[in-house]
Amino acid sequence: MTRLPEKGRSDLAELHALLDEVHLAHIGLVTDDSPFVVPTGIARDGDQVLVHGSTGSRWMRSVAAGTKVCVAVTSLDAVVVARSAFESSFHYRSAVLFGRFSPVPDAEKEGALDLLVEALVPGRAREVRRSTARELAATLVLSMPIEQWSLRVSQDWPDDEEADVEGPAWAGVVPVATRYGVPQPAPDLRDGIVVPASVRALSAQPRPTCP
Repeated sequence: MTRLPEKGRSDLAELHALLDEVHLAHIGLVTDDSPFVVPTGIARDGDQVLVHGSTGSRWMRSVAAGTKVCVAVTSLDAVVVARSAFESSFHYRSAVLFGRFSPVPDAEKEGALDLLVEALVPGRAREVRRSTARELAATLVLSMPIEQWSLRVSQDWPDDEEADVEGPAWAGVVPVATRYGVPQPAPDLRDGIVVPASVRALSAQPRPTCP
């Protein structure tokens, strides 16, 4: 990306931090001669990223066979309110990873699924039953090494024209804070089952945001 090169970052630790925070990715690929983008859950496992889905999914089978993909994750951290519409923008952290996924070996599949669950709800894997052999057989778990990537970070104040700075309009930054709300029990939840520790911890803490 050549536009606004000052927003580019090369620190792998910054990329890891974003991947550890944002667990909704968009995967882009070309299948059947048509472009295709799908949102899916993602988790980092060391120097690779993991996704999972049904063995019946056509796009998952295409990706498992080695189709080249791009994987995009973005965190919207603030709205930059400038004195003109032209200079208004966002604070964001955005990464795109490039490469190919490959199937996780069967012997490692259950552990990889645990990692995906823990990324979304820490502590949940030990609170629920283990996956059955049938469920594991119906699930594809794919991994992609973190090798080719682009990371961009925008954290600037409004950059207004001098004439606008002298004008009457307000300017500044409005942070965007995403947090978990109060847990809502399923309609068919039996009486007497309390909210588990993992969910209590999740709903008690706001998601971190970039200053």
